[in-house]
Amino acid sequence: MMEPLPRTRKQGSLDASLAIVNIVLLLIFFFLTTGQLLNPPTNGIELSETSELPLDRLPKPILVVSRDGSWSIDGEPVAPDLLGVAIDALPQPVRLNILINRDAPASSLLEVINRPELATVELRLVTLRLEKGSS
Repeated sequence: MMEPLPRTRKQGSLDASLAIVNIVLLLIFFFLTTGQLLNPPTNGIELSETSELPLDRLPKPILVVSRDGSWSIDGEPVAPDLLGVAIDALPQPVRLNILINRDAPASSLLEVINRPELATVELRLVTLRLEKGSS
């Protein structure tokens, strides 16, 4: 009589979820600590910033909202009440670029883009790259 083959034992599978949780927690702690080291507080240091912009290098037409609240389109001053007239004088269809101070509150930008004169105008927000050593 032949002997039956020995039964194969089912090996228990390893649960990797505990190892994954540990790795994720270590990554979180790593990014928290290195993020604090790479972004130290400025302690009152003011970075240099360009105050005068060469308008010939900016996209056209561009609506510049200055720090003092004055507006200009392509270097020509425009009163906010006459924005519709200035928009109508631009080549149609209008794709208006907007440049506003980065320190301006978001509500100022929202006031500009929510004006009824700009309802049918394609708007683009222009940002400037601050280069090291610029003043």
